[in-house]
Amino acid sequence: MKFIKILLFFLLSFNHSYAADVLAEITGRLVKTPITQGDFQQEKRLKILRKPLISTGSFTYSQSKGVIWKTLTPIPSLLLVNDAHLLTGQGEQTVPPAFGKVFKAMLGGDLNQLSEGFLITGENKKPTWRCQLTPKDELLKKIISSILLSGDTELRSLELQEVNGNLTRISFTKITHPENLTPEQEADFERLSP
Repeated sequence: MKFIKILLFFLLSFNHSYAADVLAEITGRLVKTPITQGDFQQEKRLKILRKPLISTGSFTYSQSKGVIWKTLTPIPSLLLVNDAHLLTGQGEQTVPPAFGKVFKAMLGGDLNQLSEGFLITGENKKPTWRCQLTPKDELLKKIISSILLSGDTELRSLELQEVNGNLTRISFTKITHPENLTPEQEADFERLSP
């Protein structure tokens, strides 16, 4: 019996170490700059609808200010997120700390931050990598069952499986790393509370 406990402990330690190694390898491949921007296409599959809802737009990640998520089609909308707040056309609301961190960690290429709130498994193959995130945070567990990330030197796709059976797939394209935010982006970030 003691041998089985020792073996189990070894295997669990090995798996944790292996997951940490894979995460470190993947994080090492990602481009990390203060600003990342690009385009997205989002496909949302709701259990109550036959066809997916498809939207397109652009995103901007600023390491110091947060995320601008601008939907252009089919209905223009703006979502602003930082560590503590979320602002939409319906107004501003406080966000759980885990949510703000997840959004910024994924778009900012800092996957190590995700290990605080998620159990992570993954594979690092050339040219692409994949990570599956399972929430540890009790609040996130009520909404998200898993998140699948994949990419190369950038995050290229995200698949979010909700507890209620809805599925969201987002693909990222035309990713760039400008040195400065545009005046319009600065104005959008000014709208978030300090």
